[in-house]
Amino acid sequence: MNVDEFDFDLPDSLIAQNPAAERGESRLLVLQRSGAIEHTAFSSLARHLVPGDVLVVNDTRVFPARLLGRRAPSGGAVECLLLNRLGHPESPIASEASWSALVHPGQRLKPGGRMAFDREGVHIEGEVLGMHFQGLRTVRLWTDYEGGLDQAIERIGHIPLPPYIKRDDVASDRERYQTVYAQERGSVAAPTAGLHFTEGQLASLAMQGVSRVAVTLHIGYGTFKPVKAERVEDHVVDAERFTVSREAASALTEARREGRRIIAVGTTTVRTLESLTMTADGQVIPASGDATLFIRPGHRFQLVDAMITNFHLPRSSLLFLVAAFAGRERILTAYRDAIARGYRFYSYGDAMLIL
Repeated sequence: MNVDEFDFDLPDSLIAQNPAAERGESRLLVLQRSGAIEHTAFSSLARHLVPGDVLVVNDTRVFPARLLGRRAPSGGAVECLLLNRLGHPESPIASEASWSALVHPGQRLKPGGRMAFDREGVHIEGEVLGMHFQGLRTVRLWTDYEGGLDQAIERIGHIPLPPYIKRDDVASDRERYQTVYAQERGSVAAPTAGLHFTEGQLASLAMQGVSRVAVTLHIGYGTFKPVKAERVEDHVVDAERFTVSREAASALTEARREGRRIIAVGTTTVRTLESLTMTADGQVIPASGDATLFIRPGHRFQLVDAMITNFHLPRSSLLFLVAAFAGRERILTAYRDAIARGYRFYSYGDAMLIL
């Protein structure tokens, strides 16, 4: 398929720059795979779920991966977006680590270039170790902060808001650009479909008989990677680390064998579930590794029966994924309807439930 078949016009005014006033106050478009559309509120999600349904969530936690500082010794401004930690520290309070990162201005920071980051009395130093394709750098960071490097980054780092949010992060983003069930630190972007849930709503769904299973996929900057190929099939998605525990796999196995619906919260959860192996008798095998699966039209879904998702960028791999699940024409029709009704798009925007 051609990538331009997944294009649509979106007014800039509909790209959400801030979250809803209160968590859980977003709108919800319900799309049946028959094509029927209903417009409601996310707070009414329970009306579309039944006892026995299984919500599968991605419990990754966004860390403040954006470091703002200065070049040493010149003092010029520098920005370092941490992507992947290389290797593992010997202890939770390790004072030094190497990272794959995007560094700006990269042209002025070649191997041996030094950086310094200071905020709230915390100091981190850095050095560029290597230059790679697409602006990537290998950097070494170290600190004398008593809590170790991870805690130093937590203290002075900034939340890495998506590039289409045209503002600096503020203190409230540390809470709002994070799901209420976030546990496992490691993402540079939030699993945004989960941002709508409140603790109260999750408790009510549990009382209704809707269970919750957590998996982990750490979202990398590749989630914003533009599709440059002309053919969908020629695009390559970036690998992302995931873990599905034995307990989670067992719960999914039980749901599948009993014919209960598995509802994925977010495209990252979909990608995780569809990366798993399921035996002929319905047993889901726990796994941990790199998710490299590219879900596009033609994919045969094995575990996901329904999904909750936000509205995605035109010509994006995430749009390909939802189109694979619901059909390209149905998705684009729903998007046109959402645009006409003023739905808010992207990370801080409104939600869609596909049944």
